[in-house]
Amino acid sequence: MPTPTPRQAQDLAHLLTRAERLAARRLQSVLDEDGCSLDAWRVLALLGDGQGHHMTAIAEAAFLPPPTLTKLVDQLVDQNLVHRRVDPADRRRILAHLTPRGQTYWRRLDRAVRAGWPVLSDADDELLRALLGRLADTLDGADTETAL
Repeated sequence: MPTPTPRQAQDLAHLLTRAERLAARRLQSVLDEDGCSLDAWRVLALLGDGQGHHMTAIAEAAFLPPPTLTKLVDQLVDQNLVHRRVDPADRRRILAHLTPRGQTYWRRLDRAVRAGWPVLSDADDELLRALLGRLADTLDGADTETAL
């Protein structure tokens, strides 16, 4: 695969930034109706699988530093949307789960976001996911190589 020129990399970075900001703006406008932030939505989305997750995994999935995540989860606990439990497999760790109220809230948010999200054809959606996944993997691999 040919190496991109600096101009191509700049154009791609611009397009990715523009798309991310437009997507975040659209998401936030839907979430504002329920008083939810993008960061909280990311946490609720992960916990919406019903499996319970460690704080480290949640921080990574939500792209938040651990102290920020702790404050956010504290707020979600105060709102009775999330609860914490000791991990039965490793009692030193804590798992976060949605409460029944949190599950209802998450389902409502998810429906609203899906309804407000533009629809791509199945082929375009699959292609975009594949390309973004490959780009993320490539960038992640480049970071790993640079660190060595």
